[in-house]
Amino acid sequence: MSIEQPRQQIRPRKQRLGALKQFVLFNMVGLLNTLVDFIVYSILVWAGLYVLPAQVVSYSAGMANSYVLNSLITFKGTSKKEGDKTDRGRAMRFVLLNAVVLGVSMLLLYELTEAAGLGPLTAKLLATGVTVILNFAGSKWWVFRES
Repeated sequence: MSIEQPRQQIRPRKQRLGALKQFVLFNMVGLLNTLVDFIVYSILVWAGLYVLPAQVVSYSAGMANSYVLNSLITFKGTSKKEGDKTDRGRAMRFVLLNAVVLGVSMLLLYELTEAAGLGPLTAKLLATGVTVILNFAGSKWWVFRES
């Protein structure tokens, strides 16, 4: 038996722990995004803005917060070419991923409430469970992939 065998077994464990840490950080950032979204929405509605434009602005604020915090905390160091084409491409991938995830969540909410007859809160909980995983996977392996 070579000395390399135990080292080979450690690497997959470290990778799993690293991915778990990223997943936890990703969800902590997600909670902050939700808070940003809710605060901005509440202020805009209180100020008299109609709910739909308020939702677009507040969701965009949560998305911006998500991009900044996930870039700096969750997936830091995944881009070796900061400040150039890589950053622009990453931002475009981020927006595209969020648009797709939003579409998936809307489709799931519709199907779970209309076709399956679930209540809106139960449907939202199930759809969120699916979209968190999709968003994390897309963020880790596509948006913030290592260059």
